[in-house]
Amino acid sequence: MESLVKFVQDEFVTKKDFPEFAAGDTITVYYEITEGAKTRTQFFRGVVIQKRGTGASQTFTIRKMSGTVGVERIFPLNLPAFQKIEVNKRGKVRRARIYYFRELTGKKARIKERRR
Repeated sequence: MESLVKFVQDEFVTKKDFPEFAAGDTITVYYEITEGAKTRTQFFRGVVIQKRGTGASQTFTIRKMSGTVGVERIFPLNLPAFQKIEVNKRGKVRRARIYYFRELTGKKARIKERRR
């Protein structure tokens, strides 16, 4: 049964080429929103908190600050509404899931940039 599910996902789920990113990276996600008959492009820019799952069910969580309120959004990696993903900054963190980032404010909430 598992191999059948994997076969269907490989054959019928369209995969787009997005850049590699990990926890701590600052990315911008451009996606389409349909409002009635109109569609428009909206973007969400923030720090990647985590990536989880494998294959077609892979998701990632982005956190941004909207004023003084933290906003998190979970995106499936193979969402058909995605137009593009831009990696703005590569972050240097030691963990794959940086949940501790939620409690940090001010200068402590800065993430060092990874050197290439």
